[in-house]
Amino acid sequence: MAVLSTRALNRATLARQLLLDRAELPVLDAVAHLCGMQAQEPQEPFVGLWSRLRAFDPAALDDLLTGRRVARTHLMRRTVHLVTARDAVEWRARHDLMLRQRVLGVYRREFDGVNLEELAAAARAVFAEDEPRTMPEVGRTLATRWPATGPRALGEMAVVALVPTVQLPPRGLWRTKAGARTALLSSWLGREIDPPAPDGTDPVGETLAARYLAAFGPATVADLRAWCGLAGLPGAVAAIREKLVTFRDERGRQLLDLPDAPRPDPDTPAPVRFLPAFDNAVLGYHDRSRIIDDAHRGLSVTGARFVLVDGRVAGTWTAAEGTVAVTPLRPFTRTEHVAVAEQGRKLASFISGNDDGTGVTVAAAPH
Repeated sequence: MAVLSTRALNRATLARQLLLDRAELPVLDAVAHLCGMQAQEPQEPFVGLWSRLRAFDPAALDDLLTGRRVARTHLMRRTVHLVTARDAVEWRARHDLMLRQRVLGVYRREFDGVNLEELAAAARAVFAEDEPRTMPEVGRTLATRWPATGPRALGEMAVVALVPTVQLPPRGLWRTKAGARTALLSSWLGREIDPPAPDGTDPVGETLAARYLAAFGPATVADLRAWCGLAGLPGAVAAIREKLVTFRDERGRQLLDLPDAPRPDPDTPAPVRFLPAFDNAVLGYHDRSRIIDDAHRGLSVTGARFVLVDGRVAGTWTAAEGTVAVTPLRPFTRTEHVAVAEQGRKLASFISGNDDGTGVTVAAAPH
């Protein structure tokens, strides 16, 4: 069984994530290929797509959102993801149990004695008039019937787990700040959620596993589970196992992959790339060592935005008042410093709309 080095896995990840070369893809196709984009912070997908696509126009994503061809909804790991409308309706039922369990993991005591099916029916009734609701509004309405549980827990359980909902624009539009108003996913997209297969098979899980490998592989089953938060995927992987190829990483773990997926030469040059907060290129693995050092792994769940240098997390960045500020996590060579500054200026122009692109600072590196 061939062994893939950490560097080989890194280059494969960059290629699958459209970070090795910017892709000539329509925005909708890119979102589909990436299996959705983490969108807990509403503006982050724009930077993620800018880093991955050539000549990315934010208006294209705005049009997809207002045109109901993509949706912002709770899916993988109970977080808000921007996914295609098709994936939203096909994947949502597959995530139901996980979403309930994750909300109960936070509020288990609050739901002692609460019949979740009754709560789900009451929550659906709140949305029956097709009037957009905020999560606090839903929680306050349900609290009149379950006062001991409290509106916050009720609102989160209803909107995140029990009732498939979407967050409506203007939230998620370019350079727009707006609260999260929610509506029924089926009502907004004009299509009912696809139910589980009646014969007990799991075609959704099988497709999910294959598409994950296309966008993130080679990877372990643990990586797949860490990305989506679903526990019941070994059977789905087993069902497609004969279609996959197998490798091992440097620690001896078994990696699965699609036979024809790109696995570039480990020495392929990797350009500087700026990642948004919570980007799945980092969060989409149980073992993230292919792209970030273990010493910095904790930053990946704090909302830090990363700078990739030679394909790995080498710094963080922030943006304010038209300036991108880079904080290195290790010393940069002169060549790396120039490349980071150049890409930072381009990002500053993109974010601010200022074509001169001069707004970048690079702090001193740690010793």
